[in-house]
Amino acid sequence: MASGEADNAPKVRVVLQQCLGARLQTQPATDDTPSEFVQISRGLVVYICFLKAASSDMVEKIVKTVLTVRLSETDGGKLVSILDLPGDLLIVPQATLGGRLKGRAMQYHNIIDKSAGFRLYGEFTELCKSTVNSNSISQEKNCVVQCGTYGNRQVLEIDTNGPYTHILEF
Repeated sequence: MASGEADNAPKVRVVLQQCLGARLQTQPATDDTPSEFVQISRGLVVYICFLKAASSDMVEKIVKTVLTVRLSETDGGKLVSILDLPGDLLIVPQATLGGRLKGRAMQYHNIIDKSAGFRLYGEFTELCKSTVNSNSISQEKNCVVQCGTYGNRQVLEIDTNGPYTHILEF
């Protein structure tokens, strides 16, 4: 590997998917409790994976990009940011985005360790929430930010108006 290659390797992968609505199971049912879910209406589903080189100093840039990129379609077909739509946000931790194909199997050696990933995921979700909550358009429309549970397998139901999906690397 050339000396500059490691510096250019992605540290965070984000997949953005426009949706009409989504529902995520955050806790599976047990013998004593039913499953727990969060859900959103029209908005954006954000899948995020932190890789080994990810750090806190990247979180603000990622949040700003996710919330201001013009990928959300208005009823008139114009592309605007999720803040300008306005719309809801569902954040899903997705460690498998850090996988790499080796032969016919996936390997996950480049994923950040669980405790650091948990911390960065918390920073990311909290900054998303505070940014959406401070946006006057989002406040007026009662937009919500819902989050998946880091480290758990989760079940996702999503209604889209077309597979409108984008991958971002930081």
